[in-house]
Amino acid sequence: MKKFLTIGEPLVVFSSEDLNASLSNARNFTKHLAGAELNVAIGMARLGINSSYITSIGNDPFGQFIEKGIKDNGINNEYIYKIQNKESGFYLKQRVDEGDPEIYYYRRDSAASNFNSEVLDEIELNDSIGIVHCTGIMPAVSDNGYKAVEKLLTLANQKSICTVFDPNIRKQLWRNETLMKTRLNYLASKAQIIIPGIQECKLLTGLDTPEEIAEFYFKQSSITQKIIIKNGSKGAFIKERNKPLNFVKSYKVKDVVDTVGAGDGFAVGLISGILENYNLEASVKRACAIGALAVQSAGDSDGYPTRNKLEEFMEKHKND
Repeated sequence: MKKFLTIGEPLVVFSSEDLNASLSNARNFTKHLAGAELNVAIGMARLGINSSYITSIGNDPFGQFIEKGIKDNGINNEYIYKIQNKESGFYLKQRVDEGDPEIYYYRRDSAASNFNSEVLDEIELNDSIGIVHCTGIMPAVSDNGYKAVEKLLTLANQKSICTVFDPNIRKQLWRNETLMKTRLNYLASKAQIIIPGIQECKLLTGLDTPEEIAEFYFKQSSITQKIIIKNGSKGAFIKERNKPLNFVKSYKVKDVVDTVGAGDGFAVGLISGILENYNLEASVKRACAIGALAVQSAGDSDGYPTRNKLEEFMEKHKND
């Protein structure tokens, strides 16, 4: 099986244990590893897929915690660059029993935001790599992050490696909405597969229906061949260029603990399915399964399954 490669900012997250308390009032927190792209790398490695992660970290306690977490999760660490005079980012996350939690970031001028894109020239991109995955988060963190993601997508396309882009909008990280829309749509134009959420699509394109949204992205770039539009707990729309729209239902979840990490879990399922030569519909079904498992655990990636647990879940809920 071919390898997986991603780039992003790793974070430490302090998750509140005080149910429905605001971040200003919460007193009890648990420390976890976080960062959207790192979540995906963890999920891929947990399924036994060779995964590499590109980033910069500080030589500080958070950076050391992140580095250990990367190693402990079986992710290749040859592209982890240390910046001595910068710190690793972290954030606080509220615990809620309904809806999305409040989040507050501490990542300005972090090590990853100072990532030097010139080091990407040292990375050997060859046909052993099956998919390069990027999100819109690192481009939001800094101009350096944007340049790095743009360069990696360009290099991967030049080597005919499949590129996947998840806009993963974080409004609070962008300088303004116009810049956000322009840069995210441009980066999407450099990806063969785009995996946005339905509300993200509406914000980025100003359009409402999956058909209109897909046509927008197909028209803006000949590179883009597939768009999978996540529709929360309902499932996902699938649109391949010159093919009819399809929809895959998700799995029912009784007890939602934490929605953060569900979209990254979806990416894990989709990308792993593609690497294992599943058809697109089956890959999206796997994506929905991992997303459903993710929301049943507190940590961003704690709910991501091993291969055996994923197969057991999908078999148990095959009639959902």
